[in-house]
Amino acid sequence: MTAAIVGWAHLPFGKHAEETVESMIVKAATDAIIDAGIEPQDVGEIYLGHFNAGFSRQDFTASLVLQADPALRFTPATRVENACATGSAAVHQGVRAIATGSARFVLVVGVEQMTTTPGPEIGQNLLKASYLKEEGDIPAGFAGVFGKIADAYFQRHGDQSDALAKIAAKNHRNGVNNPYAQMRKDFGFEFCRQESDKNPFVAGPLKRTDCSLVSDGAAALVLTDPATALGLKKAVAFRAMAHVQDFLPMSKRDILKFEGCQTAWGKALANARLSLDDLSFVETHDCFTIAELIEYEAMGLVKEGEGARAILEGWTEMDGKLPVNPSGGLKAKGHPIGATGVSMHVLTAMQLTGEAGGIQVKDASIGGIFNMGGAAVANYVSILQAMK
Repeated sequence: MTAAIVGWAHLPFGKHAEETVESMIVKAATDAIIDAGIEPQDVGEIYLGHFNAGFSRQDFTASLVLQADPALRFTPATRVENACATGSAAVHQGVRAIATGSARFVLVVGVEQMTTTPGPEIGQNLLKASYLKEEGDIPAGFAGVFGKIADAYFQRHGDQSDALAKIAAKNHRNGVNNPYAQMRKDFGFEFCRQESDKNPFVAGPLKRTDCSLVSDGAAALVLTDPATALGLKKAVAFRAMAHVQDFLPMSKRDILKFEGCQTAWGKALANARLSLDDLSFVETHDCFTIAELIEYEAMGLVKEGEGARAILEGWTEMDGKLPVNPSGGLKAKGHPIGATGVSMHVLTAMQLTGEAGGIQVKDASIGGIFNMGGAAVANYVSILQAMK
């Protein structure tokens, strides 16, 4: 165990036109430091996860974290970016800083403000997480990228419309009880399954309910070494973590296998000396429902091409053998790019300390996280376990 989470904060995700990137950073950072029970001057290093890609005019944002308290002045602060896995990239950098002894306490913040950007620009900004040379002209932006993936999966493994609708319905049902979720409404399977004026097709076989929400939000956490963590009021340790980066062009790999995801899970579980059966739950990257379906296979829950079995047989429901996205996932919670990975770690820590309220998984002891940048390009896995 190289590091532990000892405090956190999570702002509600949604449309927050009254907020700015700066105001959300300051709120999340301030609350996380207070929650950890430390003083701002105790923070030895800061990492900010902020994708931006044109969403904010302010593109040099690392030092905005210092606005949370004058005592943070002169603290090393670095902005981290790795597409939709930006938040986890920042968290993993923070863990390494603790492991190398460069800081006793590290503050990690993830933030994004997307909803104040005009719709067409949102699509273009998100498409920057693809290989523009080959994929830049795909219609419907990043939804179009995953629409192509869904089309290809259907061609290889058959129509999966029922499975995708079940995943959407599950995550929306879970999100009802998450106070931080942008969409707290149980749509039900039938609504998610049927095309309608309120649920039209967006790209390929993907409907609106298959796509995560454009969102604003921030989350933050404080890290320290395990020995120090034991002396604080709460401590959730990193049992293992792994980062695997794959080729950017989809043309250079079998996009239906998510091999980077598979490799990252394999490394993390091996380093933790665990199997998937040892996990109490998983928070996984459901930017689109087809992604969650393929991730069932990549994490080893089912064999290749059998992802539908996991959802149709109820394995990934809250009361199933491996609950997946008890938070509601990106699907219900929203997906403010830079904040997403940090949010996953915060909500997993809440589960493991029994603080998850209405989304609490019974007897949760070990949690897995998978956060993905691009179409399985940047792949981050964390395995967390409460220390006390």
